Amino acid sequence: MLEISPQIKEVMLRAINIVLPPQSLLTGSLEACGTEGDIWAQLKFLDEPCCAHCGFPFEFDEGREALCGRCLIKLPAYNMARAGFEYNDASRGLVLSFKHGGRTQGLQMFAGHMRRAGRNCLEGASYIVPVPLHVSRRIKRRYNQSALLARALAKISDPVFDPDILMRTRATATQGGRSSSSRKRNVQGAFQVRTGALERIKGAKIVLVDDVMTTGATLESCARTLKRAGAENVSAITLARVVKPASIPT
Repeated sequence: MLEISPQIKEVMLRAINIVLPPQSLLTGSLEACGTEGDIWAQLKFLDEPCCAHCGFPFEFDEGREALCGRCLIKLPAYNMARAGFEYNDASRGLVLSFKHGGRTQGLQMFAGHMRRAGRNCLEGASYIVPVPLHVSRRIKRRYNQSALLARALAKISDPVFDPDILMRTRATATQGGRSSSSRKRNVQGAFQVRTGALERIKGAKIVLVDDVMTTGATLESCARTLKRAGAENVSAITLARVVKPASIPT
């Protein structure tokens, strides 16, 4: 086999960078690459201390079983939820370029942070299940970003990736810009367990995967659907989550 000298490799790499200049994963720009480390430092990665149930971050350690005010009033249908990092001004470009711009180069890194934050969700789980898109939206977007995240997470975790458990039965309007109550109504009854999956999820521990958790309405609807079909435990791991005071649940 012909060996290529380091000098030739360097010339080839420079040529590739001229034809296909490296772009910032965070911003998509060419100029940001030199300061990529500074940009990553602005992201707020999430971990403990946090609400034992929904993963809302705490400023101080209040104990492993401590709950946030929202969960104290009414526990969500999922058993636990965690997210890799905060969805804010620093991370918005990263998430949106992946979700809508086809920038999938960061999948391995995304999965690593989701596994770190969601390690307790993954323990003992049987299946990793992406939140499904309606077929009309999947055709328009060309891929389901939640399925890409779920598959990448399954590659570095024990649970099996299974995109054929949940289906979205109707094309819901976008959740963006909606209030918490409106988001809940928008996805109510929008999901269904596929007939062929009913037997294998009975008594199973399932991990839902989505890109961003805002109010948790979508995860709530999916978790209720799975539990009604016989799942024993449903947790959720998202790439990012909005961190701001939420409305009191009703």
